[in-house]
Amino acid sequence: MTNIPTDLLRTLVAVVDLRSFTKAAAFLGVTQPAVSAQIKRLEFLLGSDLFDRGVQGVSLTAYGDAVMTHARRLLSINDQIVTLGVTETKSELVIRIGTPSDFVASYLPDTLARFRSVRPDVRYNVRTDSYDPLIRQLHNGEIDVMIALSMTPPHDARHCTEQEVVWVRSPATRFDPSGPVPLVSYGEKSIYRRLAVQTLRAAGLDWEDVFTANSMHSLNNAVAAGLGVMAITRRRAKQTDMMVWEDAPLPQLQCLYAGIYVREGGARSTYEQLADEISNLLYGPGARSFPTMAQPQNSAA
Repeated sequence: MTNIPTDLLRTLVAVVDLRSFTKAAAFLGVTQPAVSAQIKRLEFLLGSDLFDRGVQGVSLTAYGDAVMTHARRLLSINDQIVTLGVTETKSELVIRIGTPSDFVASYLPDTLARFRSVRPDVRYNVRTDSYDPLIRQLHNGEIDVMIALSMTPPHDARHCTEQEVVWVRSPATRFDPSGPVPLVSYGEKSIYRRLAVQTLRAAGLDWEDVFTANSMHSLNNAVAAGLGVMAITRRRAKQTDMMVWEDAPLPQLQCLYAGIYVREGGARSTYEQLADEISNLLYGPGARSFPTMAQPQNSAA
């Protein structure tokens, strides 16, 4: 009977989720040749190709796609077993949280510290990513609580609020209505950029990416320098002292939905308590909360 090392499966999942051998190597803290070697070893053990190398980019074969489904389940079970051991040995509960970097940089650390002050048996494992990878990890049991923005109202969030999205700029911004709109953003995976592009396209306007970065500090500096405009929630703009372009000659941006999700199983009651604590900060002044299928109509919002 062939045994598949879990580190090989974890490498496979990283390559597929990040859609890049290079990014997977950086995420796993190894070299790209090491990632390639692990994938080749996995294919050797399984006796079949996992990736369609005739297609540009990262594309799974039909067999590879089936392996991915089972790999996620196996890794989830592995991690749950490890967590059980840690919990039993140290009398601690590990809560795995997935969130965009915006939340990590703003209010989440204080919320987690406050929650642990009343639940000292809890510790955290926080990871950042965009919506699509996070929702997959939640459904696969790889994270316990997820905080994310979506363009449509979620049906399975424990809590959800509408978040107004605005254009921000600086006094140094020079805008040419006849030219493409200069966009500052987190990049293609960012929901802010996707909303901005969708809105501009619907209005028949052109755009160009002038500055892309992974940190709000860098993006804030780019906007302040007048390099371009950025779509962001009014709440986050206020937190980072960014100038809202109230009378922007640009189409109005639709609201986004800030949802807090809790996975099935595990220490669900504790996950829900943490989700409720986080929601107390999500529901800022002017934010409209509403129930979802996962939260009955008479639940406290």
